Amino acid sequence: MPFDFFKLEIPDVLLIKPKVFEDERGFFLEIYKASEFAKAGIDLPFYQVNHSKSKKGVLRGLHFQLEPKAQGKLVWCIKGKIWDVAVDLRKGSPWFSKWVAVELSEKNKHLLWIPPGFAHGFVALEDCEIIYLTTNEYAPELDRGIIWNDPTLNISWPVREPLLSHKDSTLPRLEDAEMNFYYRSGK
Repeated sequence: MPFDFFKLEIPDVLLIKPKVFEDERGFFLEIYKASEFAKAGIDLPFYQVNHSKSKKGVLRGLHFQLEPKAQGKLVWCIKGKIWDVAVDLRKGSPWFSKWVAVELSEKNKHLLWIPPGFAHGFVALEDCEIIYLTTNEYAPELDRGIIWNDPTLNISWPVREPLLSHKDSTLPRLEDAEMNFYYRSGK
């Protein structure tokens, strides 16, 4: 199997470790294989691929899209290093408002699966580039977010004063955010 899938503290979020084939020429790895991902419970199609570049200290997020265009995201850091965060926003979930975070880097080559119904954000620990596949296309009218330092979420970001866009610095708190996700047991 070219992948190992690991459940995190929120078991619907998966850390994915691809098998890396390295030799004196370089390396090869698969970042996605539909049949293997389906076996791990990730059986949604991907409709958009994004590439993001950030300077060290930039924090992006916490972003999500409302239904019917909620996005699952498969995140991969291809250059540098990020601290990647997923927050459960599914009403009725035993993990509602809880978060998990992992370090993704060009060195470890790990991927993170964040299902629909989660907010996503990351901070660049080094100058970085990430690629992420989404299960729905971007729909600006359904684009929403939560402020990165929301006291209810109490995320332990590894930076105190991140570089933020105007949009990200003015996002609402969790209690004021519009959300329409519902937890479905076994999904």
